[in-house]
Amino acid sequence: MTDETIDDLMDATYRALCKHGYAELTMQDIAEESTKSKGTLHYHFEGKRDLLESFLEYLLDRFEERTETIPGETPAERLHAFLDELLTPSDDESAEEFRTAILEIKAQSPYNEAYREQLAEFDRTLHDRIEELIADGLESGAFREDVDPDETADFLVTLFHGAQTRATAVDRPPERTRQYVHAYIDETLRPDGASGEDAPTENNGENRE
Repeated sequence: MTDETIDDLMDATYRALCKHGYAELTMQDIAEESTKSKGTLHYHFEGKRDLLESFLEYLLDRFEERTETIPGETPAERLHAFLDELLTPSDDESAEEFRTAILEIKAQSPYNEAYREQLAEFDRTLHDRIEELIADGLESGAFREDVDPDETADFLVTLFHGAQTRATAVDRPPERTRQYVHAYIDETLRPDGASGEDAPTENNGENRE
């Protein structure tokens, strides 16, 4: 399958998930959002589950590419920027529908090993990126010596997942969580007396391109 075909089918899957959600989604729905036929979908994928497994893998690959280079001159700045990226809602009008569809997929993971493995890989990727940033901060003296990179990364990943779930399930915008996360970095992770100038201003996430 060519890269062009992969991109077309994955983009179509995204649009179809936004429109129909996980439970009602069909291969025909995806084909209607694609330039390819339903027959082409079935040629490459056994069914909806197989396609969505590939879709989750595709999302992870794109996330890794997008966050390969994190802006910021210091480890603290890069940690702020990375978490800002995670907790700033997309301007895409269909983003809310997509979050709902992903939550539905997560609900299926206890019964689908492939979904569970892809979601676990995303979780590990988040953890490792944050752990690396904190370790860099410890080495440079930006963070307190008693900060544990593994435990702190685990806490921040858990917080991110909780914020995403609450945003979908009870309509609690993640912006408030983002503000507390930035305060946590400056007030808990950084040494006493360290400046909070690395933290984004309240509107930085909202005005981000």
